[in-house]
Amino acid sequence: MMESEGYPYKVVDVGREKKFGLVACSLHDLVHRACEKLNLSGNVKVVLELDGTEVDEEEYFSTLEKNTILMLLTPDQNWAPPGRKRPADETDASGRGLEGLLSRLQSDIGHVSLLGGCELELLSDMDPDSLTDIVPDRVFLDQIKEASGRILSDKRQAQEAMDLLKLYHNAQTIKEGKKSTLAQ
Repeated sequence: MMESEGYPYKVVDVGREKKFGLVACSLHDLVHRACEKLNLSGNVKVVLELDGTEVDEEEYFSTLEKNTILMLLTPDQNWAPPGRKRPADETDASGRGLEGLLSRLQSDIGHVSLLGGCELELLSDMDPDSLTDIVPDRVFLDQIKEASGRILSDKRQAQEAMDLLKLYHNAQTIKEGKKSTLAQ
């Protein structure tokens, strides 16, 4: 397929109920086509369906592999891991949605390393002072906040390193292709 024609992507809605494929040559093109298919208008955010990483730059978009699954979100929607229910208070500023998460972590704090990006962001953005009625141990809350922020940062750095490796690999592939063309 020629680059000017675009590459195939898979797109899902926030509930993962609608899924379709499309070909796009740019992020703008993808947003336009996907909004038409999902009957969305206005501002939308494109994220990786896998982990919720926002795709907001053409340069990053161009590094995505063919058939990457992307999700479109309206301003009132948030990414959540697959199969996870979306209670109305999940990201509520009062912290009620954190109660179950904090309860699970109190029983085994090691689970913090297994959490997805959305949950890690929720924990790293929490206000420990407002949660002492749920979890009276302020030291525990501070440690969870710090650990989740560190893990989230590490995951982002790892993703950035992978993105750089993909760019390097793509550049090498193009370079080798040009060498073989010149040799002929």
